[in-house]
Amino acid sequence: MTIRDLHGHSLSGANAAAAEHFDAACALLRCYRGDPLAAAMAALEQAPRMTMAHVLVAYLNLLGTEPAGLAAARDAQARAAMLPADEREALHVRAAGCLAQGRWHEAGRVLEDLSIRYPHDLLALQVGHQVDFFTGRSRMLRDRIARAESHWHEGMPGHHAVLAMLAFGLEETADYARAERLGRRSVELEPHDGWGWHAVAHVLEMQGRRSEGIAWLRRDSAHWSEGSFFAVHNWWHLALFHLGLDQLDEVFTLLDERVLGTASPVVLDMIDASALLWRLQLRGVPVGERWQALATRWAAASEGSAYAFNDFHAMLAFVGADRMADARRLLEAQREALQQAGDNAAFLRDVGHPATLAIHDFALGRHAEAARRLREVRPVAHRFGGSHAQRDLIDLTLIEAARRGGDAALADALQRERAFVRRG
Repeated sequence: MTIRDLHGHSLSGANAAAAEHFDAACALLRCYRGDPLAAAMAALEQAPRMTMAHVLVAYLNLLGTEPAGLAAARDAQARAAMLPADEREALHVRAAGCLAQGRWHEAGRVLEDLSIRYPHDLLALQVGHQVDFFTGRSRMLRDRIARAESHWHEGMPGHHAVLAMLAFGLEETADYARAERLGRRSVELEPHDGWGWHAVAHVLEMQGRRSEGIAWLRRDSAHWSEGSFFAVHNWWHLALFHLGLDQLDEVFTLLDERVLGTASPVVLDMIDASALLWRLQLRGVPVGERWQALATRWAAASEGSAYAFNDFHAMLAFVGADRMADARRLLEAQREALQQAGDNAAFLRDVGHPATLAIHDFALGRHAEAARRLREVRPVAHRFGGSHAQRDLIDLTLIEAARRGGDAALADALQRERAFVRRG
């Protein structure tokens, strides 16, 4: 008897118990909560030769951009490659292999082809969506999901996730009204969908609707935070709304209790901590010794340069904590990575290395040089990944660097531009 997943796709090497654990893992991943890796490993305990369970383990170790997860991901992908696979599964194995070798763009194209042929493969849609995020391809964040959307309808398992992903893609392509509508609907269908909450938060951030953003995220924070490995990022969004209203007491409470205070060693959480502290520092707000522990965590996680976007945020922590030896070590690691294979070399060349150098210049008081570098990368900053809201840090730093470097006209022009864009 052929064992199939929740959406009717065959699962080579699986039995009924393993398929149940696999579906549970995918459901947890769709909401960014719980422990999908444990569920995937439970599937393998039931069926060690289940190809898609090995693929899922690989994906879960890759999508956090954690250097420590790379070896486990490569091992899982290699195991999957030795097992039977149908056409769909073989494409997944190939995509995981591309990711494990740092070939982000190729992985995205393989998953694009997979989703065109199998639009109900929600794992392919979700992993592809995350690849588009990490490579900064805002149009594909929308289009990858838009192509599959007509194949889905309410009542289908996981439909909420399709709406949430499409909402975020629409937000990143500035279709804010549709993005907000679909994001809110995804949360109505599944209140634990952290990506749906996140998509609406992005809409409200980009439109400067800060009070509404606070109301949105505080409406039912338990649903998007409890048990969620995406919680820190949504707390970060809430802190940004309060920061935009100059409510610094609330910002520091969130920073100390929800963002920085978790002492999370997870790279994506550390990115949020760096970004929030740097925003405060740009405003001239004293942050005390908060940089120190964060910089220590970054030092443990950034021995080399695996992903340029992470490097940029590690540099913020190193210079914030005045750990200039770590800052120099990071720049050297980037120079070495520029010579290596994989897409990170391009991420570094186009944006990551000059942007990280700019932060180093800023810390050393070379503000005019920092502004020059940031002006060059600003038009193409999407090429090293992240969202518009995250990359806004480049603009904010450029404005302050221009002001401190004596180019008040540039700083004023950029501020007027920001005001215009936020007015919609």
